[in-house]
Amino acid sequence: MSLSAQTRSFGSGIADLVLSDCVASVWVMAGRVVKRAFRYRFYPTAVQRTACSDVRVYRYVYNRALAERSRAWSQERRRVSFADTSKMLTGWKRDTETEWLSEPSKGPLQESLRQLQGAFDRFWRKQSRYPQFKRKGRSKDSATYYANCFTYRGGRIRLAEQSEPLDIRWSRPLPEGAVPSQVTVSRNARGRYHISILVEDTITEHPSTDEVVGSTPGSRASTRSRRGRRSPTRATNAGTVSGWRRRSGCWPRRRRGPVTGPRPD
Repeated sequence: MSLSAQTRSFGSGIADLVLSDCVASVWVMAGRVVKRAFRYRFYPTAVQRTACSDVRVYRYVYNRALAERSRAWSQERRRVSFADTSKMLTGWKRDTETEWLSEPSKGPLQESLRQLQGAFDRFWRKQSRYPQFKRKGRSKDSATYYANCFTYRGGRIRLAEQSEPLDIRWSRPLPEGAVPSQVTVSRNARGRYHISILVEDTITEHPSTDEVVGSTPGSRASTRSRRGRRSPTRATNAGTVSGWRRRSGCWPRRRRGPVTGPRPD
Protein backbone atom coordinates (compact mmCIF):
# COMPACT_ATOMS: atom_id res chain seq x y z
CA MET A 1 0.00 0.00 0.00
CA SER A 2 1.33 3.42 -0.98
CA LEU A 3 1.80 6.31 1.36
CA SER A 4 -1.13 8.24 -0.12
CA ALA A 5 -3.44 5.21 0.28
CA GLN A 6 -2.40 4.82 3.89
CA THR A 7 -3.05 8.50 4.46
CA ARG A 8 -6.52 8.23 2.93
CA SER A 9 -7.38 5.16 5.04
CA PHE A 10 -6.10 6.85 8.16
CA GLY A 11 -8.13 9.95 7.36
CA SER A 12 -11.29 7.92 6.75
CA GLY A 13 -10.77 6.13 10.05
CA ILE A 14 -10.49 9.45 11.87
CA ALA A 15 -13.63 10.68 10.09
CA ASP A 16 -15.56 7.56 11.11
CA LEU A 17 -14.39 7.99 14.71
CA VAL A 18 -15.46 11.63 14.79
CA LEU A 19 -18.82 10.74 13.22
CA SER A 20 -19.43 8.01 15.75
CA ASP A 21 -18.58 10.39 18.60
CA CYS A 22 -21.00 12.98 17.20
CA VAL A 23 -23.77 10.43 16.91
CA ALA A 24 -23.16 9.26 20.48
CA SER A 25 -23.20 12.81 21.81
CA VAL A 26 -26.43 13.56 19.96
CA TRP A 27 -28.00 10.42 21.41
CA VAL A 28 -27.00 11.44 24.93
CA MET A 29 -28.28 14.97 24.51
CA ALA A 30 -31.53 13.76 22.97
CA GLY A 31 -32.64 12.03 26.16
CA ARG A 32 -31.52 10.20 29.27
CA VAL A 33 -33.22 7.01 30.41
CA VAL A 34 -33.90 6.91 34.15
CA LYS A 35 -36.06 4.86 36.46
CA ARG A 36 -39.01 6.63 38.01
CA ALA A 37 -41.63 5.48 40.50
CA PHE A 38 -45.25 6.63 40.22
CA ARG A 39 -47.35 6.30 43.35
CA TYR A 40 -51.13 5.83 43.22
CA ARG A 41 -53.86 4.94 45.63
CA PHE A 42 -56.00 1.87 45.09
CA TYR A 43 -59.05 0.36 46.75
CA PRO A 44 -58.78 -3.43 47.22
CA THR A 45 -61.70 -5.77 47.34
CA ALA A 46 -62.36 -8.06 50.29
CA VAL A 47 -60.34 -10.87 48.70
CA GLN A 48 -57.50 -8.52 47.72
CA ARG A 49 -57.48 -7.01 51.19
CA THR A 50 -56.95 -10.47 52.63
CA ALA A 51 -54.09 -11.08 50.20
CA CYS A 52 -52.55 -7.68 50.95
CA SER A 53 -52.63 -8.51 54.63
CA ASP A 54 -49.84 -11.01 53.96
CA VAL A 55 -47.39 -8.20 54.74
CA ARG A 56 -47.19 -9.64 58.25
CA VAL A 57 -45.76 -12.80 56.66
CA TYR A 58 -43.03 -10.80 54.95
CA ARG A 59 -42.28 -9.04 58.22
CA TYR A 60 -42.01 -12.42 59.95
CA VAL A 61 -39.53 -13.68 57.34
CA TYR A 62 -37.43 -10.54 57.68
CA ASN A 63 -37.33 -10.70 61.48
CA ARG A 64 -36.60 -14.42 61.63
CA ALA A 65 -33.79 -14.16 59.07
CA LEU A 66 -32.33 -11.25 61.04
CA ALA A 67 -32.50 -13.30 64.26
CA GLU A 68 -30.75 -16.25 62.60
CA ARG A 69 -27.97 -14.07 61.19
CA SER A 70 -27.46 -12.35 64.54
CA ARG A 71 -27.36 -15.70 66.39
CA ALA A 72 -24.87 -17.19 63.91
CA TRP A 73 -22.49 -14.28 64.39
CA SER A 74 -22.82 -13.92 68.17
CA GLN A 75 -22.50 -17.65 68.94
CA GLU A 76 -20.47 -19.08 66.04
CA ARG A 77 -18.77 -15.99 64.59
CA ARG A 78 -20.14 -17.03 61.21
CA ARG A 79 -21.59 -14.79 58.55
CA VAL A 80 -24.81 -15.82 56.85
CA SER A 81 -25.24 -14.82 53.20
CA PHE A 82 -28.35 -14.23 51.13
CA ALA A 83 -28.10 -17.75 49.67
CA ASP A 84 -28.07 -19.22 53.18
CA THR A 85 -31.22 -17.33 54.17
CA SER A 86 -32.91 -18.52 50.97
CA LYS A 87 -32.18 -22.12 51.98
CA MET A 88 -33.54 -21.35 55.43
CA LEU A 89 -36.74 -20.03 53.87
CA THR A 90 -37.19 -23.29 51.96
CA GLY A 91 -36.82 -25.23 55.21
CA TRP A 92 -39.31 -23.00 56.99
CA LYS A 93 -41.89 -23.68 54.29
CA ARG A 94 -41.47 -27.43 54.76
CA ASP A 95 -41.80 -27.19 58.54
CA THR A 96 -45.24 -28.14 59.85
CA GLU A 97 -45.34 -25.19 62.24
CA THR A 98 -44.62 -22.60 59.54
CA GLU A 99 -46.05 -24.30 56.47
CA TRP A 100 -48.31 -21.24 56.00
CA LEU A 101 -45.27 -19.48 54.51
CA SER A 102 -45.92 -21.31 51.25
CA GLU A 103 -49.34 -19.67 50.79
CA PRO A 104 -48.33 -16.13 49.69
CA SER A 105 -46.31 -15.35 46.58
CA LYS A 106 -42.62 -16.25 46.79
CA GLY A 107 -41.49 -13.02 45.11
CA PRO A 108 -42.14 -10.70 48.08
CA LEU A 109 -40.63 -13.27 50.43
CA GLN A 110 -37.39 -13.24 48.48
CA GLU A 111 -37.52 -9.45 48.38
CA SER A 112 -37.66 -9.36 52.19
CA LEU A 113 -34.41 -11.32 52.28
CA ARG A 114 -32.88 -8.98 49.69
CA GLN A 115 -33.81 -5.97 51.78
CA LEU A 116 -32.15 -7.57 54.79
CA GLN A 117 -29.02 -8.27 52.75
CA GLY A 118 -28.96 -4.66 51.59
CA ALA A 119 -29.28 -3.48 55.20
CA PHE A 120 -26.26 -5.59 56.17
CA ASP A 121 -24.27 -4.32 53.20
CA ARG A 122 -24.89 -0.72 54.27
CA PHE A 123 -23.92 -1.64 57.84
CA TRP A 124 -20.64 -3.21 56.72
CA ARG A 125 -19.82 -0.11 54.66
CA LYS A 126 -20.53 1.98 57.79
CA GLN A 127 -23.37 3.83 56.08
CA SER A 128 -26.05 2.90 58.60
CA ARG A 129 -26.50 1.21 61.94
CA TYR A 130 -27.09 -2.47 62.59
CA PRO A 131 -30.38 -3.73 61.08
CA GLN A 132 -33.35 -3.52 63.43
CA PHE A 133 -36.38 -5.76 63.76
CA LYS A 134 -39.57 -4.61 62.07
CA ARG A 135 -42.44 -3.89 64.41
CA LYS A 136 -46.13 -3.69 63.68
CA GLY A 137 -47.30 -0.11 63.47
CA ARG A 138 -43.78 1.33 63.60
CA SER A 139 -42.39 0.05 60.31
CA LYS A 140 -43.87 0.42 56.85
CA ASP A 141 -45.92 -2.58 55.74
CA SER A 142 -45.05 -3.15 52.09
CA ALA A 143 -44.55 -5.94 49.59
CA THR A 144 -42.54 -5.71 46.36
CA TYR A 145 -43.55 -7.70 43.28
CA TYR A 146 -41.21 -8.16 40.32
CA ALA A 147 -42.19 -8.64 36.68
CA ASN A 148 -42.74 -12.38 37.10
CA CYS A 149 -45.18 -11.82 40.00
CA PHE A 150 -47.70 -9.47 38.33
CA THR A 151 -49.21 -8.71 34.95
CA TYR A 152 -49.78 -5.34 33.27
CA ARG A 153 -52.24 -5.41 30.40
CA GLY A 154 -54.47 -2.68 29.07
CA GLY A 155 -53.55 -0.28 31.83
CA ARG A 156 -54.50 -2.75 34.57
CA ILE A 157 -52.29 -4.47 37.12
CA ARG A 158 -53.07 -7.88 38.53
CA LEU A 159 -50.89 -9.32 41.26
CA ALA A 160 -49.87 -12.95 41.53
CA GLU A 161 -52.48 -15.40 42.83
CA GLN A 162 -55.27 -12.83 42.35
CA SER A 163 -58.05 -13.12 39.81
CA GLU A 164 -59.13 -9.47 39.62
CA PRO A 165 -57.00 -6.41 38.77
CA LEU A 166 -56.43 -3.65 41.30
CA ASP A 167 -58.82 -0.71 41.38
CA ILE A 168 -56.18 2.01 40.96
CA ARG A 169 -56.98 5.72 40.92
CA TRP A 170 -54.80 6.93 38.06
CA SER A 171 -54.18 10.50 39.20
CA ARG A 172 -51.66 10.91 36.37
CA PRO A 173 -50.83 8.67 33.42
CA LEU A 174 -47.70 6.61 33.09
CA PRO A 175 -45.14 7.61 30.42
CA GLU A 176 -46.21 6.55 26.95
CA GLY A 177 -45.01 3.05 26.14
CA ALA A 178 -43.67 2.45 29.66
CA VAL A 179 -43.64 -1.13 30.95
CA PRO A 180 -43.51 -1.57 34.76
CA SER A 181 -40.53 -3.55 36.00
CA GLN A 182 -41.72 -3.86 39.61
CA VAL A 183 -44.55 -2.69 41.84
CA THR A 184 -44.66 -2.12 45.60
CA VAL A 185 -47.91 -2.41 47.52
CA SER A 186 -47.99 -0.61 50.87
CA ARG A 187 -50.48 0.16 53.65
CA ASN A 188 -50.15 3.08 56.02
CA ALA A 189 -51.33 3.43 59.62
CA ARG A 190 -54.74 4.72 58.51
CA GLY A 191 -55.42 1.59 56.50
CA ARG A 192 -54.97 3.25 53.09
CA TYR A 193 -53.43 1.22 50.31
CA HIS A 194 -50.97 2.63 47.78
CA ILE A 195 -49.02 1.15 44.91
CA SER A 196 -45.69 2.40 43.55
CA ILE A 197 -44.98 1.49 39.93
CA LEU A 198 -41.36 1.55 38.74
CA VAL A 199 -40.87 2.29 35.03
CA GLU A 200 -38.16 3.58 32.72
CA ASP A 201 -38.67 7.12 31.49
CA THR A 202 -36.72 9.26 29.04
CA ILE A 203 -35.87 12.75 30.26
CA THR A 204 -35.28 15.23 27.48
CA GLU A 205 -32.35 17.50 28.23
CA HIS A 206 -32.81 21.08 27.11
CA PRO A 207 -29.99 22.82 25.22
CA SER A 208 -27.74 25.12 27.20
CA THR A 209 -28.15 28.88 26.87
CA ASP A 210 -26.36 32.01 28.01
CA GLU A 211 -29.53 33.66 29.29
CA VAL A 212 -29.71 34.17 33.05
CA VAL A 213 -32.91 33.97 35.05
CA GLY A 214 -32.94 34.55 38.81
CA SER A 215 -32.72 37.07 41.59
CA THR A 216 -29.81 38.74 43.31
CA PRO A 217 -30.17 38.92 47.10
CA GLY A 218 -28.82 41.83 49.09
CA SER A 219 -29.55 45.47 49.73
CA ARG A 220 -29.84 46.12 46.00
CA ALA A 221 -32.00 43.13 45.25
CA SER A 222 -33.15 42.80 41.67
CA THR A 223 -34.69 40.24 39.38
CA ARG A 224 -33.26 39.35 35.98
CA SER A 225 -35.74 38.22 33.34
CA ARG A 226 -35.10 35.82 30.48
CA ARG A 227 -34.21 38.67 28.15
CA GLY A 228 -31.72 40.11 30.62
CA ARG A 229 -33.86 42.96 31.92
CA ARG A 230 -33.46 43.95 35.54
CA SER A 231 -36.29 45.07 37.78
CA PRO A 232 -36.31 45.82 41.53
CA THR A 233 -37.94 43.21 43.68
CA ARG A 234 -41.09 43.78 45.66
CA ALA A 235 -39.17 43.61 48.92
CA THR A 236 -36.89 46.45 47.82
CA ASN A 237 -39.81 48.68 46.92
CA ALA A 238 -41.47 48.04 50.25
CA GLY A 239 -38.32 48.81 52.19
CA THR A 240 -37.36 45.57 53.94
CA VAL A 241 -38.39 41.96 53.63
CA SER A 242 -39.98 41.91 57.07
CA GLY A 243 -41.83 45.15 56.34
CA TRP A 244 -43.18 43.81 53.07
CA ARG A 245 -44.34 40.59 54.69
CA ARG A 246 -46.03 42.47 57.51
CA ARG A 247 -47.81 44.78 55.06
CA SER A 248 -48.91 41.91 52.82
CA GLY A 249 -50.33 39.96 55.75
CA CYS A 250 -47.88 37.05 55.60
CA TRP A 251 -46.91 37.62 59.21
CA PRO A 252 -49.62 38.14 61.85
CA ARG A 253 -49.18 41.28 63.86
CA ARG A 254 -48.29 40.79 67.45
CA ARG A 255 -50.74 42.07 70.01
CA ARG A 256 -49.36 43.77 73.05
CA GLY A 257 -50.45 42.06 76.22
CA PRO A 258 -50.85 43.57 79.65
CA VAL A 259 -47.66 44.78 81.25
CA THR A 260 -46.81 42.72 84.31
CA GLY A 261 -44.31 43.46 87.01
CA PRO A 262 -43.09 46.77 88.39
CA ARG A 263 -42.33 49.46 85.87
CA PRO A 264 -38.94 51.14 86.03
CA ASP A 265 -39.03 54.69 87.38
